[in-house]
Amino acid sequence: MKGFAHIPVMLEECMEGLNIKGSGIYYDGTVGGGGHSYEILRRSAPDGRLIATDLDDDAISAATERLSGFGDRFKIYKSDYKSFEQVLDKAGVEKLDGAILDFGVSSYQLDCGERGFSYMKPDAPLDMRMDRTAAFSAEDLLNEYSKSEIEKILKVYGEEKFASTIAYNIVKAREKKRLKTCGELTGIIESSIPAKFKQNGPCARKSFQAIRIAVNGELDGLYDCVISLVSRLKKGGRLAILTFHSLEDRIVKQAFKYLESDCICDKSLPVCVCGKKKEIEIITKKPITATKNESDINSRSKCAKLRIAEKNI
Repeated sequence: MKGFAHIPVMLEECMEGLNIKGSGIYYDGTVGGGGHSYEILRRSAPDGRLIATDLDDDAISAATERLSGFGDRFKIYKSDYKSFEQVLDKAGVEKLDGAILDFGVSSYQLDCGERGFSYMKPDAPLDMRMDRTAAFSAEDLLNEYSKSEIEKILKVYGEEKFASTIAYNIVKAREKKRLKTCGELTGIIESSIPAKFKQNGPCARKSFQAIRIAVNGELDGLYDCVISLVSRLKKGGRLAILTFHSLEDRIVKQAFKYLESDCICDKSLPVCVCGKKKEIEIITKKPITATKNESDINSRSKCAKLRIAEKNI
């Protein structure tokens, strides 16, 4: 699809982390423009396969076009990555040699005004849906949720210090007329934050991120998905996860810690009764971050963290 531009973050680090096997079967749960998927297929043998998912129709079109040269070696499904088990079953794949999840929003999604993801597009509608066929949008959330619900979203998902004031002003503004544009929301946010706290770039970024996460349920079920995804890896298979938000990274870190544990019994018990076995080796004891060179070229890589684990049973 023309116009869908996205630079895959830490591409080489992700590929090295996946340790691609020539004839392997791989899963890209967030295919986007197909950047990571393309490299997986390029580095695989002629019989290597890729299964991918995404909720964004534009992303699926772009990735399908980009990967077309690989013939029937790939299949993209319109699906949430959290529904990967049904997708793999449909594709007739029992075990994977590797999987990757990239939680970054694409340049296309941010730059395309009609998608409503960016505070830089004042006339854009308050949309923010990854799946544009979904019924619930940012406009619905901001006009229908209570003050306390909006405050919680901004505080938890955006770590916004002024969540209470912003939520109050949103409710106050919508009493006069329904909120419909990104510019209206940006104006409310800017007016809610004291001048002395406006030194570090646009004030609306955290709130827009929080609302996008809530609209798309991005963190719902993430922990369980990581656990389940590891169970579908072959021994020696690897899982690479790129996060762009501290909450996402924390969830992935906690899931990896659980999977790496040999026993989760209360330490006061004399013997293990849970029977849990260690399932992974964590390859990245500390998350990998983008190089300065990449950060300079692609500003969206600055907050990215890459964690990699290998199945050991």
